[in-house]
Amino acid sequence: MGGIAVTAKYVIYATIEINGIVDKSDVIGALFGQTEGLLGDKLDLRELQKAGRIGRVQVTLEERNGKCFGQVEIPSNLDKVETALIAAAIETVDKVGPYDAKITVTKIEDVREEKRKKVVERAKELLMKWKEAMPDTREITEEILKTVREAQLVAYGPEKLPAGPDVDKSDTIIIVEGRADVVNLLRHDYRNVIAIEGVSVPKTIINLCKEKTAIAFVDGDRGGELVLRQLLQVADIDYVARAPPGKEVEELTGKEIAKCLRDKVPVSEYLAMLERGPQAPLLHQPHPPQSHTVAEAQAVPLKSKIPPEVLREAEKLVGSLEALVYDENWKLLTRIPVKDLANYLQSSQDPVSYVVFDGVVTQRLVEVAEARGVKILVGGRIGNITHKPTSLEILSFNDFGL
Repeated sequence: MGGIAVTAKYVIYATIEINGIVDKSDVIGALFGQTEGLLGDKLDLRELQKAGRIGRVQVTLEERNGKCFGQVEIPSNLDKVETALIAAAIETVDKVGPYDAKITVTKIEDVREEKRKKVVERAKELLMKWKEAMPDTREITEEILKTVREAQLVAYGPEKLPAGPDVDKSDTIIIVEGRADVVNLLRHDYRNVIAIEGVSVPKTIINLCKEKTAIAFVDGDRGGELVLRQLLQVADIDYVARAPPGKEVEELTGKEIAKCLRDKVPVSEYLAMLERGPQAPLLHQPHPPQSHTVAEAQAVPLKSKIPPEVLREAEKLVGSLEALVYDENWKLLTRIPVKDLANYLQSSQDPVSYVVFDGVVTQRLVEVAEARGVKILVGGRIGNITHKPTSLEILSFNDFGL
């Protein structure tokens, strides 16, 4: 764009057709002369050019068959509206010298657009070089989160066990082997975790397992297996989760932790695996589907003990963590959160006979229900029950196909 002012923001492009042979100077003279006073003094082409608001007008002409055809370019440092007015004004030119002429504006180009493209491309280059020199933002974030989550580590119980801040708040606890395991789970936002931290199982762990759903999460080596066996001997564990073979819980990624906990198995299933011998897979194997025929055969006599309307309510309980308490005529006495069930059975004066709840049947709950005279206790799952009273029938949702 030779001759265009370097400060130009826009360029007006137009075609011109003249019914005769003329020179470039004739075209430029027509543009200035025929637009003079059209838009007032402030937008007069001559005055604008003197003030540097309009650049040098470029005209190219080509003669064909006794006519001239060409292009007109007018650089503009005006704003968009004023530039558009100038473009419209030059279209009013209808004579160049003695000949009829027609000017048509084809476009108004933003000169800065090309500069913007160059700026953007250069910015990309600079940013790439900058990123190479910068530390990974994710590493910085992870370092900060690690520090924050390690700060959340608490000393729980009289044994000062390493634990997360939500052990008391949650209905479920994750039991791991040591402090490093707790720190790793905190790093991935598992706050209901507590460590055994020693060769023997602390009394605090044993007591917590009586009150809460307990998941034992141990290393995937021989040591983890030994810790797990010791834990199962003294504590009411509900589920077993293990790190992949040869890996320790403290070195697992967030994705690996989530998968291990998702693949946890009920402790009864884990013990059954052990009974099948050393060649039996312990974990991380798909569970064989139960035969529908067997399940239905078990469910038929059981369902006769539970009224149909109660079974319908039990189906609605799944995932609610609530309990339904009935009298001897299956009249609903109350609906309460599962975490309050044991206290309710110990303190209320209601004539309780049957309990249906979305939770784990623990040894402690069995003892409370037996003392209260409950006849049937139906839970979402059955935990490690060492003493089953003859006066209390213990069932699970699985028994009813729920």
